[in-house]
Parts: sequence; C-alpha cells; structure tokens
Amino acid sequence: MQKKTPTNSKETSDRIAHLAAVVLARNGSSNLDKELAGSALAQHHTSKETSGTIGSLAARVLADREATGAARELAGSVLVQVRQLHEPGHAR
Repeated sequence: MQKKTPTNSKETSDRIAHLAAVVLARNGSSNLDKELAGSALAQHHTSKETSGTIGSLAARVLADREATGAARELAGSVLVQVRQLHEPGHAR
C-alpha cells in the first residue's frame, strides 16, 4: 500500500496575497520583506509549503521588535505553513 503524501491544508489568504504584492511593488521594501512576500505569494492557491529556511527567517522577523507590521504579518502567514518534517506520518 502506497503512503499518501499529505497536502498543505493552509494557504495564503487573498488579503495576505494582496499585502505581499504591495510589498513586492514598493520601492522601499527590504530584501527580507520581499523574500517573505514571495514565499506568501508562492503559497496562494497552491499546495506549496514554506521551507525550513524561510520558516527560520519568519521566526526571526516575529521576534524582532523593530520589524514592520507588514513583515510581521507576512512572517506569521508563512510560518504557519512551514513543512512539518517531524510530524508523525508525514512523508519525508
């Protein structure tokens, strides 16, 4: 019997996708903000999951008291979509 690979049941909302598009279009957005925005957009209406690398980046942004509101929102969104490699029954 073949193991079924679970799909990502969480995806970026339309509101977060719009915020991500605004961040990407804004001239003053930092590379960090753009990375988070790109990850959020990649997960909009797809089953893609956040990589561990982006998840770590998002966690650091959430811990940073000086992070912008947009960066914190994007970080929160991508962080809940981090691939859970150690979750029981999850394909590796």
